[in-house]
Amino acid sequence: MSAERHDTRWQVQEAKQRFSEVLRHAQTDGPQIITRHGEEIAVIIEATEFHKLTDEVPDFKEFLRSGPPWDDLDLSGSEDQPREIDWSDAE
Repeated sequence: MSAERHDTRWQVQEAKQRFSEVLRHAQTDGPQIITRHGEEIAVIIEATEFHKLTDEVPDFKEFLRSGPPWDDLDLSGSEDQPREIDWSDAE
């Protein structure tokens, strides 16, 4: 963390003029908020944080839906009769 802590809010014009500094603060101090007329319009974050936020893990239902179509699966069972088991030696 930098010794001098900067306010994390930047007006658009100031952010444009000092873009390198905004980026540096995003890396050292965390997210930097860009405002226009006092309204938050964007946030600049470090790339690694962005990737953490966007690497979505699908829920189980989405995982199942992403697989092969069910119509392509062969769910028919074997027509062979089950084998005979000799239980006489079982204890």
